Amino acid sequence: MLEKLLTQETYSLLAEWSLSFVKNAILAIVVYFVGSWLIKRIARLFGKMMEHGKVEKTLSSFLTSIVNVVLWFVLIIIIVSILGIETSSFIALFASAGVAIGMALSGTLQNFAGGVMILLFKPYKVGDFIEAQGYAGVVKEIQIFNTIIRTGDAQTVIIPNGTLSTGMMKNYSTEKYRRVDQVFQFAYGSNLDEVKAAVAEIQQRHPLILQGTVADSEVVAAPWTGVSSLGDSGVVLTSRVWCKSSDYWTVFFYMNETVYEELRQRGFMFPFNRMDVNIVNR
Repeated sequence: MLEKLLTQETYSLLAEWSLSFVKNAILAIVVYFVGSWLIKRIARLFGKMMEHGKVEKTLSSFLTSIVNVVLWFVLIIIIVSILGIETSSFIALFASAGVAIGMALSGTLQNFAGGVMILLFKPYKVGDFIEAQGYAGVVKEIQIFNTIIRTGDAQTVIIPNGTLSTGMMKNYSTEKYRRVDQVFQFAYGSNLDEVKAAVAEIQQRHPLILQGTVADSEVVAAPWTGVSSLGDSGVVLTSRVWCKSSDYWTVFFYMNETVYEELRQRGFMFPFNRMDVNIVNR
């Protein structure tokens, strides 16, 4: 009699568990299909938001993938919970795996974070001329982990985004106009008025040098020349002119070459350091 009761109770419990499992399984399937549909909709909506916000395509695609992975992880946890399986162990396992991966890829994650910051805040963009980490060149490509620049002598330099986002960096392309500062030294005794007049004439001659104009709501100062210091070997003059950023090096080399050639032909002397050595016989 006892064995029959136990058998009936076992069958009853088994039937009850089977019914509960089937209900949970059906609910889990429904949640799976509804959740997968919602994930696709959310991912598509997030992608459109990134596109509307004019976020870089590389970053937009990567962030959309991350959102997709996170939503699928949440959906899996929900389904596992519905099936009656303990989820704390799964969460602890994923957390420990995440910590281990983070420690192993700390440098890579730093570069990834730097790439995200660069693509979001755009301190520079493709085509800009920048100087960073001892290299100067034109930005050819901004990737998630690295930035690729091309130097003036046609070298390809790959710089990690982590160092670019946290270190010093000069961007020469953000402003439309740049000031060209140059220093010239003339021998003591030179007529300063004549020297300054000759330099001013050279400054006014080149068509790329802006002559104190107002352009694009920006005031550009007129060319200027003045005595900046009295050096060990001569009088030091500073020349300041403005030009478009793209014309900087053209104006720079023009001023150096023309000032030297023309003022030398006019008889002005460019001093140089000299050392006298006296030999005493004893």
